Amino acid sequence: MEAGDPTNAGQPSPGVNLAGESPSPQQQAGPRFQPDHMLPDTERGKAVLYRMLLIRRFEERAGEMYARAKIGGFLHLCIGEEATVVGTSAAMRSNDYLISTYREHGQVLARGTPPQEVMAELFGRATGVSKGRGGSMHMFDAERRFMGGYGIVGGNLPIAAGLGLAATYQGTEDAVVCMLGDGATNQGTFGETLNLAALWKLPVVFIIVNNQFGMGTSLARHSAMTNLAAKGEGFGVPGTRCDGMDVLDVESCVKNALDLARADHQPVLIEAVTYRFRGHSVADPEEYRTKEEVDEWRKRDPIVQFANKLIRGGAITGAEAEGLDKLALQEVDAAVTFADQSPFPALDSLYDDVYVLGDQLRGWYSVDARSPETQRGENIAGHAELQRLAEASAAQTEGADFDEQVVMREGVARDGGGSFGPPPGGMPGA
Repeated sequence: MEAGDPTNAGQPSPGVNLAGESPSPQQQAGPRFQPDHMLPDTERGKAVLYRMLLIRRFEERAGEMYARAKIGGFLHLCIGEEATVVGTSAAMRSNDYLISTYREHGQVLARGTPPQEVMAELFGRATGVSKGRGGSMHMFDAERRFMGGYGIVGGNLPIAAGLGLAATYQGTEDAVVCMLGDGATNQGTFGETLNLAALWKLPVVFIIVNNQFGMGTSLARHSAMTNLAAKGEGFGVPGTRCDGMDVLDVESCVKNALDLARADHQPVLIEAVTYRFRGHSVADPEEYRTKEEVDEWRKRDPIVQFANKLIRGGAITGAEAEGLDKLALQEVDAAVTFADQSPFPALDSLYDDVYVLGDQLRGWYSVDARSPETQRGENIAGHAELQRLAEASAAQTEGADFDEQVVMREGVARDGGGSFGPPPGGMPGA
């Protein structure tokens, strides 16, 4: 594939058969806007390249800190998707809203949140952008209108519609960008939200970050329609594709979509075809793809592509590109030091921002008025099946015979098992 060729957007690299079959005519890329691939001026080109380098180095260092147990919970890195993230942010106005998924470190950095606040959030420190309470998947920066990462697949879509509705009510020119993964297009919230967005003419641009896998399941195995740009047409939301490995193509495509959403209140669906170079999360053994496939996509590294464009176009020199990389490393190192030296949240702040208390009371619905006693639905006395499950669970804990029939588990025999994969040696009875 010729790097940067927009006509190839959405098509796999030579030698890589991602779907295992050739796309049918109806699966070919949908209509798209006219791309503008003119190189930006030197200063803007440097700024875009630096932002991509900052995200790459930040993610690499975050992975290292996770391995050193500085970061707990899950960690989803966006290495390889920098062009999609930075191109989208570059097309937005400062007063537009961005709402994302749990793979959102790059998005919050692209919106301008200081790296030290993002790293401190990963470390669970009080100086984090969410005061150390959100962690990797729940960052939030209202000042920069980054409305959060969300741990529930597809959970951010209805919120994006709400933000669009608010902008319409208030009569502003604010628009909303909602980023989602390819797997989220199979969720019910996808159809429900796109339907309302079209019906109510909401200024929302939905961007599918198609990194080829829903966790460990390839696109062709989780979606009957692999041309994801076409998935919104039945709901009245036109779609288009862009090359998610080309920051200029992404920026051009998103800018045109935002113009349409802002001027005509026409929601738009964009499929940004990209690839993540690391696993779904740090714990992912990546058994669902080959090293050769990853290496093939790495040949289209979005940062290398863009840097080479700037160098060939005379905007910067190779030495200047290396200098930007060193600056990014220094900024990330400083962020790690800041995070490591920051305090954990005070113990007596445990319930801050969790419950509505005292004069903050806004209504009866905001207070848990239950008594400490067993509540309706919690008492299993008289429910034979619930009692049997509880007894089986207790028996397992105590080391007695284990009733395998009460285990509800994911299809662990395929695709690496998803979030709850089997332990080494397999599950009992699997």
